[in-house]
Amino acid sequence: MENPIKTHIQDGILEVTLDRPKANAIDLATSRIMGNVFADFRDNRDLKVAIIQAAGEKFFCPGWDLKAAADGDAVDGDYGVGGFGGLQELRDLNKPVIAAVNGICCGGGLELALSADIILASDIATFALPEIRSGTVADAASIKLPKRIPYHIAMEMLITGRWLDAEEAHRWGFVNHIYALEELHEKAREMARMIASGPPLVYAAIKEIVRDAEGSKFQDTMNRVTKRQLKTVDTLYGSEDNLEGFKAFAEKRDPVWKGK
Repeated sequence: MENPIKTHIQDGILEVTLDRPKANAIDLATSRIMGNVFADFRDNRDLKVAIIQAAGEKFFCPGWDLKAAADGDAVDGDYGVGGFGGLQELRDLNKPVIAAVNGICCGGGLELALSADIILASDIATFALPEIRSGTVADAASIKLPKRIPYHIAMEMLITGRWLDAEEAHRWGFVNHIYALEELHEKAREMARMIASGPPLVYAAIKEIVRDAEGSKFQDTMNRVTKRQLKTVDTLYGSEDNLEGFKAFAEKRDPVWKGK
């Protein structure tokens, strides 16, 4: 079988395309490949931002490959370094990730999209957590979704498995922007180029602060920031880029970010 994950790198942007016909479902082997791809992205200083997208028009990802499971792919098997889909449990990923959702995005596919920092959707994209109908739990979504959208909407999705179209997903706030299908991938690249031109050390600090704040009281995280106890914050405050931002403002010019 061909590699189900296609990658393309240009100008610091990594495009990761899930290409596993017919539906882009993820089995254990695919998940492990994705974990390695995103771990390399995390550790490569030349890469600034990633896009996770899918081949075809109908499916972004329905999540776990039930056919593979029926053939012995254990649900509690080795998903790889980043957990399911390579993103959910990848530690210290301090670079922005954009999800470009083209079509059906459900179950673990929705959990994969929720692992991104920004979600763009086509106007034909649909979203659901249908695990309830299979007698199982959408574990990552049960943790993440009630923190991202109104509690009662998240619980309705989890308990009933109902589908949302792109407009409703946007209304509840877990989709940032909606585009025509034929525009989606270029719009994702456009946003990625804008992000790639920005200050990578600031992005890293933002992501670590947000992660730290998820399990902390406001003042506790603020104390860690002001005391430079978070690694990315300490790196930023002692960096050339931090000084460059001030200089560029004073000199009325665009800053030149070096990531150091």
